[in-house]
Amino acid sequence: ITRCYEAEQSWLPALLRILSYFRSVCEFKNRKLSRKHIKHRKFEDMKYTSTRGEGNVDFAGVLFSGFAPDGGLFMPQDIPRLDRDTLLKWRIFSYTDLVKEICSIFIPSELIPREDLNDLIDKAFSRFRHSDVVHLCRLKNGLNVLEMWHGVTHAFKDLAMCCVGQLLQYFLKKQDKRVTVLVGTSGDTGSSAIESVRGEKNIDIVVLLPRGRCTQIQELQMTTVIEDNVHVFAVEGTSDDLDVVIKKLFADAEFVRKHNLMSLNSVNWARIMVQIAHFFYVYYQCAPTMETDDPVPIVEVVVPTGGAGNITGCTVWNNGISLSNSLLPKEKK
Repeated sequence: ITRCYEAEQSWLPALLRILSYFRSVCEFKNRKLSRKHIKHRKFEDMKYTSTRGEGNVDFAGVLFSGFAPDGGLFMPQDIPRLDRDTLLKWRIFSYTDLVKEICSIFIPSELIPREDLNDLIDKAFSRFRHSDVVHLCRLKNGLNVLEMWHGVTHAFKDLAMCCVGQLLQYFLKKQDKRVTVLVGTSGDTGSSAIESVRGEKNIDIVVLLPRGRCTQIQELQMTTVIEDNVHVFAVEGTSDDLDVVIKKLFADAEFVRKHNLMSLNSVNWARIMVQIAHFFYVYYQCAPTMETDDPVPIVEVVVPTGGAGNITGCTVWNNGISLSNSLLPKEKK
């Protein structure tokens, strides 16, 4: 059940995006894709298709994409269903270990061997200030707060973005390829994306921010990075206006291919993949037990959100853990 609190007219664009996202996911699931049980890891033949039905793409193809050519979002053709043994095994894992396990399910070892994948994720989280990367702060009456702001830019997006940056570098070095990353931002996405690829020789990043609509610290985080591969522009309009233009741009397959264009916005499946770990980690930290044969306990997760960028827990729903997900729109900037 998704609930939206304190919705006002000013939140209409964001709410419309939320509804559009869920519509795409529901349409995708209604095609009755198979759900396979796994005991440990690996879907060696994992492929991805658009929520609108087109495509048969491997992980590397999805990583270097934005929107699918038909305007949909790339999702796995098969979402593995974890068995109870795997869920019990994961219960003692650290956040970093959970990210590794989840990524290993969606990235075949033929593309990235498990040892290399582990090294990439360890390197991605090496700049975080907290030794556990994320930290669960336990308050009164069963209320807990997951601290996800220990990354370089103090935004939760650092968690997925730093991993995506490492994955990009891995493939680009192997392929001797150069790409241009296009990012539209309302504030925190831009700075997080910049930090994930700054100084890299085979990546140019172009960030578009809405003039006068970001906080001062967010704007400074983007405009004070002095690197040859970082290009930041202020544009007129809102971040929603930017989304429309960027989506149209990625629909031009010839232009995208000619300029090796890709996106690091939340339309990129690789970011969603890493964010799945947030919800598993929270569940394991908050659920009283999974050792009995009783139905697994429910953990309610309240997600502060503007454009629904961190509600990807829907990917793990009905996957052996029980989450009740709520949305809490953030305050207007």
